[in-house]
Amino acid sequence: MVKLDRTDRRILSEIQKNGGISNLELAEKVGLSASPCLRRVKSLEEAGIIGKKVILLNEKKLGLTLTALISISMDRHTPERFDHFESMVSSYPEVQECLLITGAAADYQLKVVVKDMEAYQAFLLSKLTTIEGVTGVHSRFVMRKVVNTTALPLDILNI
Repeated sequence: MVKLDRTDRRILSEIQKNGGISNLELAEKVGLSASPCLRRVKSLEEAGIIGKKVILLNEKKLGLTLTALISISMDRHTPERFDHFESMVSSYPEVQECLLITGAAADYQLKVVVKDMEAYQAFLLSKLTTIEGVTGVHSRFVMRKVVNTTALPLDILNI
């Protein structure tokens, strides 16, 4: 566990809001000069705290209007079966998240984004249910995203 000070947390908070922020702008926002700010960001990257920088696209503007949450049950709980399933779903661009879960009847929870119900049906029938070992698929559909963030709750971390 890496110890973060207040400045590190402010840097992380700012880059979570805007991954494309320039080093100069970031330095101004956190009260550092450019060089020390860049050194801290590099240090956070080297420590693995900053994993990668991405751009979030607006799915609705791109015509991807249906988000499904899918619970998947497997026939056997073996490393080989899970590895195969995870390898397959990792190759599907529609899958935004794949979580191995516990405390439910399902083994996996997927978050899938597609164009519409017709595209979902095609995904379900031609991809998901063809994976060896899948015995149950239960889908729920998102009506509205009330909270939709990728930001981690940095305020709750101890300094």
